[in-house]
Amino acid sequence: MNKEWVGGHNTAISWQASHVEHHITGREQGRVIGGELLDRVASADGIGWGALLCAPFVGSFLGVVVRRLPEGRPIGWVRSRCECCGVVLRVRDLVPLYSWFAGGRRCRYCGHRLGWFYPAIELSAVAVALIALAADGGQRTWLDCLLGWWLLALGWIDIRRWLLPDALTLPLVIAGLTATAVVEPEQLSDRALGAALGYLSLRMVSLLYRVLRGREGLGHGDAKLLSASGAWVGAIALPQVVLGAAVSALSAAACLRLAGVRLGAHSALPFGPFLALATWLIWLLGPFFT
Repeated sequence: MNKEWVGGHNTAISWQASHVEHHITGREQGRVIGGELLDRVASADGIGWGALLCAPFVGSFLGVVVRRLPEGRPIGWVRSRCECCGVVLRVRDLVPLYSWFAGGRRCRYCGHRLGWFYPAIELSAVAVALIALAADGGQRTWLDCLLGWWLLALGWIDIRRWLLPDALTLPLVIAGLTATAVVEPEQLSDRALGAALGYLSLRMVSLLYRVLRGREGLGHGDAKLLSASGAWVGAIALPQVVLGAAVSALSAAACLRLAGVRLGAHSALPFGPFLALATWLIWLLGPFFT
């Protein structure tokens, strides 16, 4: 990571386009930025490429976590089965992306039509690795991917179940503080403060909403996720995580409204995916402003 920002973490991309003369067109500026990103991916070291090659398999595992964890089903040491016929799947049935396409999007044993969930989360995991490679040039790609994949699982569970499990949020707080202690020990106090403020701030908002409206507006999981965010990006960047999450959530709600989807008290958007997205982007790129 190349450019320092207040709070200790290094921003991900040195945007060369900012040094291009002011009269450059938007399309030309896009080519400059795109070219730099491609150069970063192409010049990544073996560690970075290892993360990219592992990404589809990580995505497949995340799919298992997203489906099983909220239901209390075991994640490890249990053979995968077709969720329709119950047949134990073989190795060739579990190859990320390939098995889904090669099988014609159906179970080879019962013909049950398979949805888009697994290829979607596997491709999302690949996208996380690609963005991490482009943003970081391989310097801390595995750490970037670890956070991105972890947040991907949390966001997907929240979308499907309106749930942010303690089994994922609380270890993420510990992981953030541990990573800071190893990589940037001088920032540990800021990250610990961020973890505390992240939880307390959203809990206060949630309690105030419940007093004023008589119902829950934010769950405990959102507060714990923001605590994890503070543990990774620090107290200084925490307000921008909330701002970025709020802006992206409002943008998504506006798009759904334009598409004819009406949102209400019982059909609102979960906030977790937007917190996860804002956290990861600020971890990679640094704060929007300092």
